[in-house]
Formats: sequence, structure tokens, C-alpha cells
Amino acid sequence: MLSTVLFFGVAAVLIVRSPGWTSVRDTFFDREVFTYAFPKIIRKFATNIYIFIVAEAFVLVFALLLAVLRSLRGPAFTPLRLLATAYVDLFRGIPTILVILLLGFGMPALRLQGVPKGEIFWGIVSLILVYSAYVAEVYRAGIESVHPSQSAAARSLGLGRAKTMRHVVLPQAVRRVTIPVLNDFIGLQKDSALVFVIGIVEGLGQANIISSAKFDFTPFVALAAVYLLITIPQTRLVDWMLARDQRRTMASGVA
Repeated sequence: MLSTVLFFGVAAVLIVRSPGWTSVRDTFFDREVFTYAFPKIIRKFATNIYIFIVAEAFVLVFALLLAVLRSLRGPAFTPLRLLATAYVDLFRGIPTILVILLLGFGMPALRLQGVPKGEIFWGIVSLILVYSAYVAEVYRAGIESVHPSQSAAARSLGLGRAKTMRHVVLPQAVRRVTIPVLNDFIGLQKDSALVFVIGIVEGLGQANIISSAKFDFTPFVALAAVYLLITIPQTRLVDWMLARDQRRTMASGVA
């Protein structure tokens, strides 16, 4: 503890006494601008929270459906497997921001009857499409990690293919991939800021407005602080869950 405090104390002194620190402080860490910007960014950040909560709910279901389709066996299911594989390859290969631009600007420009034109709607749809592809692969890894003997035992008890998947394979698979899925959702929360590019005034949009008005980058630091306050506790939760699973695995091995 002493060495840690000493190290960071010396580092802080060196940074504060460095020749360019005054400019850095005034540009990125202006106290007055931070105090002015932080509450405004928090209010607009509610839009980010809404976006990633709605997106997460749909991703959980849609990604699981994709993973199940990719895991179907037999020649009769080949078209479904090909469609699911093409979807995953497509949206894992295109940058998220490009999908948001294509849908956020492109779909309203078509002026099709019955097609929503709201930027928030298309921002959420874009995130769902992209993250469903990533989470589907996580689910599929979980499904394939379940030993075939589990399915064979279920089939020997008279369960059909669908019931075996629903009652035997999926519960084990989902439990095994909880931690990777949580990691993906932390990424989704951060990527909710990308909807700023289609004109949605959320946390990043508000920070950009204040930064342009004040000629200062402190609002972006304030937004970064908001994201850190949300993501760091979740990251520590994931670390705790991972350590707990490792302890259980070691205990099982010893037993």
C-alpha cells in the first residue's frame, strides 16, 4: 500500500508540475465547465440508458434464436443455417457506426409508407442487428459446449429434438455464457453513444454542444466519467462472477 501511494503521489506531482499541465487542465479539466456540463449530460444520458436497455432486451431473444438456428442438425435445416450464418457474418463484418448511418439516414430517405422515420428507432434497430450477431456466436459456443451425452440421455427418455434443446441444452448453455454475454452488453452500453452521428441529442450529443459553445473539451471528460461510473461496477461484477466460477470449478475438481 505504501509503495502504491508513493508511486501515484510522485506521478501526480510530476504531472502537475510539468510545463504543459496548465494548458491540459484548462482544456480538459476546467472545474467550472465540468460543474456546468455534468448535470446537463446526465439528463441527456437518460436517452442512452433507454436505448441500450431496449436493445439489450431484443438482443437476448434474437441472438438466442440465431444461435439455435445455427445449431440445427440435418439437411432439412440447411437453408435456415445458411441464413443465420450469412446474417452473423454480415453484421460482424460491418462497423457498427456504418450500420447506424445506413439505417438512420437511409431508411427514412426511402419515404416508404409504414416505415418509421424516428432516429432513435433506427439507432436501436442498428445496435440490435449488430450485437445480435456477436451475442449469437457466444450463445452458439455455449450450446456446443454441452456434451452430446446430455442430448442423447434426453432423447432416450423420450424427449423430442425441440424439448431437448429447450429443457436440457439451452439452460446449461445460457448459464455457461452469462459472463461473456455481460461483457458484450457492457460494449453495447458504450456503443449507444454512436447514435449521435444520426442527430440524436443524447449524452455525447449534449457534450458536443456544450464543448462547441465553451470552446473546451471538459464536457467530453464529464461524459467519460458518466460511462466509467456505470461500466466499472459492471466490470467488477463480471470479474467477481468469473472468480466465483473458477473457485467452483477447482472445488469440483478437488472433490
